[in-house]
Amino acid sequence: MDKDRLHELKAEASQLKPVMNIGKNGITETVVGEIKKHLKADHLIKIKMLKSSREEKDTIAIAEELSQATASEVIEIRGNNVVLYK
Repeated sequence: MDKDRLHELKAEASQLKPVMNIGKNGITETVVGEIKKHLKADHLIKIKMLKSSREEKDTIAIAEELSQATASEVIEIRGNNVVLYK
């Protein structure tokens, strides 16, 4: 992905509200299924990582795991939020 497209996606993502929260149960099949459904509908989504989800792994590790499980790209990690694009 080129820098211009990445910049456009980041700008678009700043206006998004998180479509779901990941909590203490972490990444489950249900969570992955819901994320895939949202990605299919919207292509660009924001996910919030609750503090309880980050006890064992950090936000970057969770984002990479989500990206692999949903065959999507991590566009941005800002604080506790992750933006995925497919």
